[in-house]
Amino acid sequence: MALFDQISNDIKEAMKARDKVRLETLRNIKKVFIEAKTAPGADDTLEDADALKILSKLAKQGKDAAVTFVTQNRQDLADNELEQVKVIEEYLPKQMSEEEIKQAVKEIIAATGATSMKDMGKVMGTASKQLAGKADGKIISGIVKKLLA
Repeated sequence: MALFDQISNDIKEAMKARDKVRLETLRNIKKVFIEAKTAPGADDTLEDADALKILSKLAKQGKDAAVTFVTQNRQDLADNELEQVKVIEEYLPKQMSEEEIKQAVKEIIAATGATSMKDMGKVMGTASKQLAGKADGKIISGIVKKLLA
């Protein structure tokens, strides 16, 4: 089942369960998915890979918003954002541990023949594609820098 269809079905389930936070989050996800499907050049389709990118972006935005709310002493709003992030993360692939990321980056460095920081762009391009949705870009970047330095 496509991710778009899964979200649609889960909206119905959230309505039946009267789960307000889940319903609000899923409706927001579906709205963003529909916007992506109807964007120029999208041909009214949304591949799961693109849907996962959207979900990763929404989760990151939610986490960033929560941090902002905490710094502004609005814990109530931060808690709401974090609850929504939990719902979004249910649809994302399991995140890799730092050790798993390090191992994957070592393999990518070996495959690309990278030897110095000059090759960081080449390594990051490959790593970003291979680890998309499974690891945060900042963590990947930090590991690549350590290993190439």
